Amino acid sequence: MPEQKSGPVVAIDGPSGAGKSTVSKTLATAIEAAYLDTGSMYRAATLAVLKAGVDPSQTAQVTKTVKNAKLEFGTAPEDPFTRVDGEDADQAIRSDEVTKAVSAVAGNKTVRKFLIDEQRRIIANAKRGIVVEGRDIVEVVAPDADVKVYLTADPVERAKRRAAENGADATATAKDLQRRDTADSKTTKPLEAPAGAVVIDSTALPIVEVVAKILALLNNRDIDE
Repeated sequence: MPEQKSGPVVAIDGPSGAGKSTVSKTLATAIEAAYLDTGSMYRAATLAVLKAGVDPSQTAQVTKTVKNAKLEFGTAPEDPFTRVDGEDADQAIRSDEVTKAVSAVAGNKTVRKFLIDEQRRIIANAKRGIVVEGRDIVEVVAPDADVKVYLTADPVERAKRRAAENGADATATAKDLQRRDTADSKTTKPLEAPAGAVVIDSTALPIVEVVAKILALLNNRDIDE
Protein backbone atom coordinates (compact mmCIF):
# COMPACT_ATOMS: atom_id res chain seq x y z
CA MET A 1 0.00 0.00 0.00
CA PRO A 2 1.55 3.36 -1.03
CA GLU A 3 2.41 5.83 1.73
CA GLN A 4 -0.15 8.62 2.00
CA LYS A 5 1.29 12.00 1.01
CA SER A 6 1.38 14.57 3.78
CA GLY A 7 -0.38 17.90 3.36
CA PRO A 8 1.47 21.07 2.35
CA VAL A 9 3.90 22.97 4.54
CA VAL A 10 3.52 26.75 4.29
CA ALA A 11 6.29 28.88 5.81
CA ILE A 12 5.42 32.49 6.62
CA ASP A 13 8.28 34.75 7.68
CA GLY A 14 8.37 38.46 8.40
CA PRO A 15 8.60 41.18 11.06
CA SER A 16 6.25 41.73 14.00
CA GLY A 17 2.99 43.46 13.12
CA ALA A 18 2.95 42.38 9.48
CA GLY A 19 -0.10 40.20 10.10
CA LYS A 20 1.59 36.79 10.21
CA SER A 21 -0.56 35.30 12.97
CA THR A 22 -3.95 36.34 11.61
CA VAL A 23 -3.04 35.37 8.06
CA SER A 24 -1.54 32.05 9.13
CA LYS A 25 -4.50 30.99 11.29
CA THR A 26 -6.98 32.02 8.59
CA LEU A 27 -5.02 30.12 5.95
CA ALA A 28 -4.65 27.02 8.12
CA THR A 29 -8.41 26.98 8.72
CA ALA A 30 -9.10 27.40 4.99
CA ILE A 31 -6.92 24.44 3.97
CA GLU A 32 -7.76 22.36 7.07
CA ALA A 33 -4.14 22.25 8.17
CA ALA A 34 -2.37 22.59 11.50
CA TYR A 35 -0.91 25.91 12.66
CA LEU A 36 2.28 26.71 14.56
CA ASP A 37 3.31 30.07 15.98
CA THR A 38 7.04 29.68 16.64
CA GLY A 39 7.16 33.07 18.32
CA SER A 40 4.93 31.69 21.08
CA MET A 41 7.48 28.94 21.64
CA TYR A 42 10.25 31.44 22.35
CA ARG A 43 7.88 33.45 24.54
CA ALA A 44 6.93 30.31 26.48
CA ALA A 45 10.60 29.50 27.00
CA THR A 46 11.15 33.06 28.22
CA LEU A 47 8.22 32.82 30.63
CA ALA A 48 9.68 29.60 32.05
CA VAL A 49 13.01 31.37 32.58
CA LEU A 50 11.41 34.34 34.32
CA LYS A 51 9.21 32.12 36.52
CA ALA A 52 12.34 30.26 37.62
CA GLY A 53 13.97 33.55 38.61
CA VAL A 54 16.80 33.05 36.11
CA ASP A 55 18.54 36.03 34.50
CA PRO A 56 17.89 35.79 30.71
CA SER A 57 21.53 36.67 30.06
CA GLN A 58 22.84 33.65 31.97
CA THR A 59 23.29 31.22 29.06
CA ALA A 60 23.83 27.93 30.91
CA GLN A 61 21.06 28.48 33.46
CA VAL A 62 18.62 29.57 30.76
CA THR A 63 19.36 26.48 28.68
CA LYS A 64 18.88 24.16 31.65
CA THR A 65 15.62 25.87 32.66
CA VAL A 66 14.12 25.71 29.18
CA LYS A 67 15.05 22.06 28.66
CA ASN A 68 13.58 21.11 32.03
CA ALA A 69 10.35 23.07 31.56
CA LYS A 70 7.19 21.39 30.27
CA LEU A 71 6.23 23.44 27.21
CA GLU A 72 3.07 22.48 25.31
CA PHE A 73 1.70 24.04 22.12
CA GLY A 74 -1.66 23.55 20.44
CA THR A 75 -1.60 23.32 16.65
CA ALA A 76 -5.33 23.67 15.92
CA PRO A 77 -5.79 27.13 14.33
CA GLU A 78 -8.97 27.70 16.37
CA ASP A 79 -7.12 26.96 19.64
CA PRO A 80 -3.34 27.44 19.39
CA PHE A 81 -2.84 27.20 23.15
CA THR A 82 0.42 27.63 25.02
CA ARG A 83 1.04 25.92 28.35
CA VAL A 84 4.04 26.20 30.63
CA ASP A 85 4.43 23.49 33.26
CA GLY A 86 0.79 22.51 32.83
CA GLU A 87 -0.61 26.03 33.24
CA ASP A 88 -2.34 28.10 30.57
CA ALA A 89 0.11 30.76 29.43
CA ASP A 90 -1.67 32.43 26.50
CA GLN A 91 -1.90 35.78 28.28
CA ALA A 92 1.29 35.55 30.33
CA ILE A 93 3.56 35.09 27.28
CA ARG A 94 2.30 38.43 25.91
CA SER A 95 3.21 40.41 29.02
CA ASP A 96 5.61 43.36 28.85
CA GLU A 97 8.09 41.45 31.02
CA VAL A 98 8.25 38.56 28.56
CA THR A 99 8.34 40.87 25.55
CA LYS A 100 11.37 42.69 26.94
CA ALA A 101 13.26 39.46 27.71
CA VAL A 102 12.34 37.25 24.74
CA SER A 103 15.10 38.49 22.41
CA ALA A 104 17.76 37.51 24.96
CA VAL A 105 16.33 34.00 25.40
CA ALA A 106 15.75 33.53 21.67
CA GLY A 107 19.34 34.57 21.05
CA ASN A 108 20.64 31.69 23.18
CA LYS A 109 22.05 29.32 20.53
CA THR A 110 21.41 26.14 22.48
CA VAL A 111 17.85 27.13 23.32
CA ARG A 112 17.28 28.11 19.71
CA LYS A 113 18.50 24.73 18.45
CA PHE A 114 16.37 22.94 21.05
CA LEU A 115 13.22 24.80 19.97
CA ILE A 116 13.96 24.52 16.25
CA ASP A 117 14.29 20.75 16.65
CA GLU A 118 10.88 20.74 18.36
CA GLN A 119 9.41 22.91 15.58
CA ARG A 120 10.67 20.47 12.95
CA ARG A 121 9.22 17.54 14.91
CA ILE A 122 5.81 19.22 15.00
CA ILE A 123 5.99 19.97 11.27
CA ALA A 124 6.93 16.36 10.47
CA ASN A 125 3.99 15.06 12.51
CA ALA A 126 1.42 17.34 10.83
CA LYS A 127 0.18 14.81 8.28
CA ARG A 128 -2.61 17.04 6.96
CA GLY A 129 -0.22 19.92 6.40
CA ILE A 130 0.77 22.90 8.51
CA VAL A 131 1.15 26.66 8.33
CA VAL A 132 4.22 27.76 10.28
CA GLU A 133 4.85 31.40 11.11
CA GLY A 134 7.66 33.30 12.77
CA ARG A 135 11.18 34.47 12.04
CA ASP A 136 13.79 32.32 10.29
CA ILE A 137 11.07 29.90 9.18
CA VAL A 138 11.87 29.98 5.47
CA GLU A 139 15.66 29.70 5.68
CA VAL A 140 16.22 27.71 8.87
CA VAL A 141 13.16 25.88 10.21
CA ALA A 142 11.39 24.77 7.03
CA PRO A 143 13.64 25.39 4.02
CA ASP A 144 11.82 22.62 2.10
CA ALA A 145 8.36 24.15 2.61
CA ASP A 146 5.96 23.85 -0.34
CA VAL A 147 5.21 27.59 -0.20
CA LYS A 148 7.49 30.25 1.29
CA VAL A 149 6.19 33.74 2.03
CA TYR A 150 7.80 36.85 3.46
CA LEU A 151 4.95 38.97 4.82
CA THR A 152 5.84 42.58 5.45
CA ALA A 153 4.17 45.95 6.01
CA ASP A 154 5.05 49.61 6.47
CA PRO A 155 6.58 50.23 9.97
CA VAL A 156 3.84 52.73 10.84
CA GLU A 157 1.12 50.23 9.91
CA ARG A 158 2.91 47.46 11.80
CA ALA A 159 2.98 49.58 14.96
CA LYS A 160 -0.66 50.59 14.53
CA ARG A 161 -1.78 46.97 14.24
CA ARG A 162 0.27 45.74 17.18
CA ALA A 163 -0.95 48.63 19.35
CA ALA A 164 -4.56 47.81 18.47
CA GLU A 165 -3.99 44.15 19.37
CA ASN A 166 -2.50 45.00 22.75
CA GLY A 167 -4.52 48.11 23.55
CA ALA A 168 -1.27 50.07 23.76
CA ASP A 169 0.00 53.46 22.62
CA ALA A 170 1.04 53.44 18.94
CA THR A 171 4.13 55.60 19.48
CA ALA A 172 5.41 53.46 22.35
CA THR A 173 4.63 50.33 20.34
CA ALA A 174 6.60 51.66 17.35
CA LYS A 175 9.63 52.20 19.59
CA ASP A 176 9.29 48.71 21.06
CA LEU A 177 9.05 47.11 17.60
CA GLN A 178 12.17 48.97 16.54
CA ARG A 179 13.95 47.78 19.70
CA ARG A 180 12.93 44.18 19.04
CA ASP A 181 13.89 44.33 15.37
CA THR A 182 17.34 45.61 16.38
CA ALA A 183 17.76 42.98 19.11
CA ASP A 184 16.48 40.13 16.94
CA SER A 185 18.74 41.15 14.07
CA LYS A 186 21.65 39.73 16.08
CA THR A 187 20.15 36.27 15.59
CA THR A 188 17.69 36.47 12.67
CA LYS A 189 17.00 38.78 9.72
CA PRO A 190 13.52 40.13 10.50
CA LEU A 191 13.67 42.95 7.95
CA GLU A 192 15.16 40.99 5.04
CA ALA A 193 13.20 38.79 2.68
CA PRO A 194 14.86 35.35 2.59
CA ALA A 195 15.93 33.85 -0.72
CA GLY A 196 13.18 31.83 -2.34
CA ALA A 197 10.32 33.54 -0.52
CA VAL A 198 7.50 35.39 -2.27
CA VAL A 199 7.20 38.89 -0.80
CA ILE A 200 3.70 40.08 0.07
CA ASP A 201 3.26 43.63 1.37
CA SER A 202 0.16 43.66 3.56
CA THR A 203 0.18 47.41 4.31
CA ALA A 204 -2.90 48.17 2.19
CA LEU A 205 -4.31 44.67 1.88
CA PRO A 206 -7.15 43.13 3.92
CA ILE A 207 -6.46 39.72 5.43
CA VAL A 208 -8.69 37.92 2.91
CA GLU A 209 -6.62 39.24 0.01
CA VAL A 210 -3.33 38.19 1.60
CA VAL A 211 -4.75 34.71 2.22
CA ALA A 212 -6.05 34.58 -1.37
CA LYS A 213 -2.56 35.33 -2.67
CA ILE A 214 -1.06 32.50 -0.64
CA LEU A 215 -3.82 30.11 -1.74
CA ALA A 216 -2.93 31.04 -5.32
CA LEU A 217 0.69 30.07 -4.63
CA LEU A 218 -0.48 26.74 -3.21
CA ASN A 219 -2.42 26.18 -6.43
CA ASN A 220 0.60 27.15 -8.55
CA ARG A 221 -1.01 30.31 -9.84
CA ASP A 222 0.35 33.84 -10.08
CA ILE A 223 -0.59 35.70 -6.88
CA ASP A 224 -1.68 38.77 -8.87
CA GLU A 225 -4.11 36.93 -11.14
